Amino acid sequence: MRRAVLPGAWLAVLLLPAVALAQDLRDADAFFDQSLGDLREELAIAREEGKDGVLLFFEQEECPFCRRMKRDVLNRAVVQDYFRKHFRILAIDIEGDVEITDFQGRSMREKDFAFRVNRVRATPVFLFYDLHGRPVARYTGATSGVEEFLWLGEYVVEGKYRDMPFTRYKRQKRRQSAP
Repeated sequence: MRRAVLPGAWLAVLLLPAVALAQDLRDADAFFDQSLGDLREELAIAREEGKDGVLLFFEQEECPFCRRMKRDVLNRAVVQDYFRKHFRILAIDIEGDVEITDFQGRSMREKDFAFRVNRVRATPVFLFYDLHGRPVARYTGATSGVEEFLWLGEYVVEGKYRDMPFTRYKRQKRRQSAP
């Protein structure tokens, strides 16, 4: 005997993936920590909170790759949960005039910190610092998606940046996840 399936039941089955995806999405701004612009203070907070370091996200308003990262990657719950667990995360506008204090205590505008200190020319740039304020890993451009961005975080957290470039780490991760 066949049972009749109600039209509403099919609709529910079809909408389940969309509902699950919507629950996974957050505001991309929730990825970033609030800051008064003193990177020495951010290091102190990262140490107090038991984090692995500080992540700076260099961006500019008209950058389509920055927008894509915020729209497709940085707004994911799994990404926010992982990165906020391990890093203090700050956005730096490479065209910004806001005064910040760098890791050495020098005051300057965001754009000077980006260009003069960190040689950021294209965006986005993800620059990871250890708890001593030393840069340990840098990634320029948008990642291919959530998985690659999580690998980038693991690469830093696990200290793999000491042993290999991220491209090699990524190849290893792809081989491990291949069926």
